[in-house]
Amino acid sequence: MPITFDHVTYEYPTDGTPVPAVKDVSLEIADGSFVCVLGENGSGKSTLAKLMNGLLVPTDGDVRVDGASTNTEDEDALFAIRKKVGMVFQNPDNQMIASIIEDEIAFGPENLGVPREEIEERITYALEAVGMTQPRHHTPEKLSGGQKQRIAIASVLAMRPSTLVLDESTAMLDPKGRREVMEVIRELNRQGITIVLITHYMEETVRADRVIVMSEGAVVMDGTPAEIFGDTEAVRRYHLELPISDYLAEKLREAGLSLPHKIYDEKSLAEEICRSK
Repeated sequence: MPITFDHVTYEYPTDGTPVPAVKDVSLEIADGSFVCVLGENGSGKSTLAKLMNGLLVPTDGDVRVDGASTNTEDEDALFAIRKKVGMVFQNPDNQMIASIIEDEIAFGPENLGVPREEIEERITYALEAVGMTQPRHHTPEKLSGGQKQRIAIASVLAMRPSTLVLDESTAMLDPKGRREVMEVIRELNRQGITIVLITHYMEETVRADRVIVMSEGAVVMDGTPAEIFGDTEAVRRYHLELPISDYLAEKLREAGLSLPHKIYDEKSLAEEICRSK
C-alpha cells in the first residue's frame, strides 16, 4: 500500500502572506519499508506526516494512499484512508482517554464498529505486539513514558493499519523508553507494517531502509542511511548530527585507530574495533 506525494505543497492559513510548510514535494513510501524523516524544527516534518493520512489536505498537488486521494469530500473514503495510515504523536498522555488500558485499546475498534468478539482479539494482538499484556486491566497512570507510548502504539495497531506514522514519538522519552519503543517499531516493520518515523535522534535511523531530510519545507536529501550520513558536509549544512557510533569512529580515527568509514551502529563499531587490534 504505497503512499505517494505528487508535487505537494501545503500552506497553513495566515492573516498575511502564506508561507509554505511543505513545498513541491514528490515522493513515494513503498509498502513494507522503514523510512525515517529528519530535519530541523520548522523543516516541515510534522506537516508531511499529517498529510499522509488526510489530517491535512494539500494546498496544491495530491497525496494518494493505495491509489485513493486524501483530497476528497467523501467522508467514508477519508475514513478508509485513516484506517490504513495510523498516527502516533509525541506525547502519549495527550493520546489517552480511558482509565483502563484494555479500554484504551478497544476505543478505536469500537468506533470502527468492530464486533465485540473481534475487539477482544484485537486487544490481545495489539498488547502482545508491543509487549504489554501484563498490565491489560491496570490504569496507565503509573506506567513509564516508554510504556505509555507502547500503549499508544497498541491503540493504533488495534485498528489494523498497514502503515504506522510516528511523529517524534520518542522525543519525550528517556533512553530506556526510546529503546523500548524502537524495539517495538522494528519488530512491527519485520512483520510487514510500513513505518514512517519522524525523529531528531540519528541513532534511530541506522536500521531504516531510507532516510529523507527536509529543510524549509523541501526534501533536500533522500537515500539510505549510509548515503545520507556518508555526506558529512551535507549533514552539517542541514544542522544534523552523525549517529553516535559514527561520531565515535571519527574520533577514534583521529586518534590513530584504523577504522573503515560508514559505521552507523554500535555492533559494527565494536566489530571493527576488535578487528583493528
